[in-house]
Amino acid sequence: MNIRNEAVLVTGASRGLGRELARSFARRGARVVLVARGAEELERAAREIRAEGGEAHALAFDVGEKEAVHRIAGAAAALVGPPSIVIHNASTLGPVPMPLLLDTECEDLERVLAVNLVGPFRLTKVLAGPMVLRKRGLFLFVSSDAALSAYARWGSYGVSKAAQDHLARSFAAELDPVRFFAVDPGEMDTKMHADAIPDADRASLARPVDVAERLVAIVARSGALPNGARLAAADFEPLGVHGGSGAAA
Repeated sequence: MNIRNEAVLVTGASRGLGRELARSFARRGARVVLVARGAEELERAAREIRAEGGEAHALAFDVGEKEAVHRIAGAAAALVGPPSIVIHNASTLGPVPMPLLLDTECEDLERVLAVNLVGPFRLTKVLAGPMVLRKRGLFLFVSSDAALSAYARWGSYGVSKAAQDHLARSFAAELDPVRFFAVDPGEMDTKMHADAIPDADRASLARPVDVAERLVAIVARSGALPNGARLAAADFEPLGVHGGSGAAA
């Protein structure tokens, strides 16, 4: 998929992996819309991209809120045109320190599912239609190893990510040739990781900027990958700075 001039929407884009993904797409000539809750931090990320010569727009919305979804889609289309690449990166762990499932409040589980699962579902429903008509487009769901392995105290998050993986597979089965992928980015040096495991050795964690490059490589090479696949970022080599073409998606 050729990234240059594509309209890209990245959620959870104010920091960490989302911010680096937005920057990486913009460096390759994409028109990028950044979405996150914190307006000040989000606008700062967009300004940094524009200072580097990229096109970036900030939309301060909470993807876990039902009323935000159509506003996100409409504003993004007005700014850059209907998105052809959507990165579902926004995510929450729920309360930290993370409790055992038996100690998890129902409302906290609902919030994790709203952000990590129901929000991406709603946003995909709204954005996929134009892609289906054009017979091209891509959704990338940022997953986790917690989607496959059960860890104590990671229950709410793991359940949401396992369901999100299957959501991507189900959409792929129904909406081909629009492409859907779930990607495990691996453990990264991010605020979310620090919140979850505060005593982790940061030197052992991947840098979000490096992982972002691998995810962009997946998008660029998506035409050669099985639709609905669950992928590991570590299995892909980054593109060059001016890369961005591959088999058409």
